[in-house]
Amino acid sequence: MTGIARCTGRIISALGLTFLAYILAGIGGSLVPSNAGWQEPDTGITIYVHDNGVHTGLVLPRRNAIADWSDLVRPEHLADPRYASDHLLFGWGDRTFYLETPTWGDLRPSTAFAALFGSEASLVHVDHIAAPRQADDLRAIRVTPDQYRRVALEIRARFALGNGGQSRPVGGYGPADVFYEAHGRYNALRTCNEWTGSVLRNAGIRVGAWTPFNFGVMRWF
Repeated sequence: MTGIARCTGRIISALGLTFLAYILAGIGGSLVPSNAGWQEPDTGITIYVHDNGVHTGLVLPRRNAIADWSDLVRPEHLADPRYASDHLLFGWGDRTFYLETPTWGDLRPSTAFAALFGSEASLVHVDHIAAPRQADDLRAIRVTPDQYRRVALEIRARFALGNGGQSRPVGGYGPADVFYEAHGRYNALRTCNEWTGSVLRNAGIRVGAWTPFNFGVMRWF
């Protein structure tokens, strides 16, 4: 075996071990509870945790007494404003990954690899959902008004606003969804799923201490 071949083999082995360690750390982090004493209140506001198989997000009412998204998420931002609905699914992630991967069949290794190393270019993804119902991929949880306010404020802070405090839409996949320019650096430690977990965690809701994978979020609900 030549020196180059040995070096290449060592690099591949190191990358494999690093990836395995990352997976194990992600599983372990998601098993450690944050806000372990949290209990779902008897009354409150229902939100949903959504899972599309890889990405998670949070579904909130489009408007209530605590948070009104009309100033940031408007029907005219959609390709077809008729799809504007009563609930909104919020996700956050890497800009290039979102825009170049409308379906998992479009995923390229180079796109996934670049996202893991991180980027300051990120987007909020908003889907309009009518009358959400509890399902395997949509878990309902009830929160107090204060917890709901904290969730809404953290999501709102992720929007990168333009002149006049307006959100900045950049198109979507279809007639009922839209992307918005966002704040935040995406990387392997701060994934879309860890963002979902951190929003819940910072609001005082029980979830894993670190949740880079979708199943690490959903197992708590």
